[in-house]
Amino acid sequence: MAELDLLGSILSSMERPPAAADGEARRRAREQAARVKKLQEQEKRQKVEFRKRMEQEVSQFIQASGEPRRRFQPMNKIERSILHDVAEVAGLTSFSFGDDEDSRYVMVFKKEFAPSDEELEAYRRGEEWDPARAGQRRRLRELAAQQEEEEELQRGPAPPGPPTDYKDKYRHLIGSDAAKAAARTMEANKAYGCVPVANKRDTRSIEEAMNEIRAKKRLRQAEDEGGAGGAGGASA
Repeated sequence: MAELDLLGSILSSMERPPAAADGEARRRAREQAARVKKLQEQEKRQKVEFRKRMEQEVSQFIQASGEPRRRFQPMNKIERSILHDVAEVAGLTSFSFGDDEDSRYVMVFKKEFAPSDEELEAYRRGEEWDPARAGQRRRLRELAAQQEEEEELQRGPAPPGPPTDYKDKYRHLIGSDAAKAAARTMEANKAYGCVPVANKRDTRSIEEAMNEIRAKKRLRQAEDEGGAGGAGGASA
């Protein structure tokens, strides 16, 4: 019994063989990967074939002398990018037009027939380009601008606008003489900070200076003695 229990524990610890569901999942994953790879290869071949076809059409367009521009059929974003690249390599100019993604198309122009801004605007509006009609519209715009200019000359110069000087703007608040009254005419004192040359140095001799000091000292002593005598008489 012990040996059977040991064998059972060993068998239970061992990994069980994969179930049938796991094998089916792996098989489906392999099939899905194979389909994706096949679709990618097919898409790659389609791009190569489409580019070759566009190269041929662009080459025919270049050789056609009486065709200044060519409009291609609507195509998706990837195909439009391929056609733009082919046109650029061939030295042509290309533009995409159309509002909806399903209706967008590419138009290729030869360099000597590069479109004007008016022509591009017409294509963006979904209109066919008509040079005669565009010239008529241009003349109408020029006439309208000329007429407006003549009307401005007849009206004459525009009335003067509000004063821009701040003093005129606030004249009703501060008055016309307020600034003048507040201003003061200042003149620099040219003598400020200047000392006469005679005061910069003492021209007396040493002896004269000492005599003046002694005289002042004797005068102070006499004044002190006189003050002391007057005080003693008063006390007597």
